[in-house]
Amino acid sequence: MRTDTIFYKLFQTFNTLLFELLNQPFEEGYEFISVEVKEKAFRFDGIFAPETIDKPIYFVEVQFQKKANFYWEFLSEILLYLSQYEPENDWKAVAIFADRQVAPTKLSSFQQELIDNQRLIPIYLDELGESESVAIAIVQLITSPESDAPKIVQGLK
Repeated sequence: MRTDTIFYKLFQTFNTLLFELLNQPFEEGYEFISVEVKEKAFRFDGIFAPETIDKPIYFVEVQFQKKANFYWEFLSEILLYLSQYEPENDWKAVAIFADRQVAPTKLSSFQQELIDNQRLIPIYLDELGESESVAIAIVQLITSPESDAPKIVQGLK
């Protein structure tokens, strides 16, 4: 016997059941629905996979165009990966944006909590400071105005 069907009917019949199970007072304003979610193909820009389980996995996405649902798609990719591979490692998500204007501005409380807890780390390339790193200088060359390119190239030399 499938318990899904039983619970579907129970939740449909007793709209207070979930709150009773949570040992919380019933709250008006909820509708119980069942929704099918279709799986979409995802591809990460990159994953830094550690060799040991004491280090976190870093999921990396680079975004240079404004996309309001960017964080939702990125988090969906991550959760699907975690579901399929079931790694023992902790994880962090790094979102690399050209600048703040490209990053989503309207965040859900869930997304904001992930940022506040540094589980989701946004990086804005136009805000990178001075660095001795050749790699950082190359990134700055990619994202800088053309007029700044000669100065950056000179610094690379």
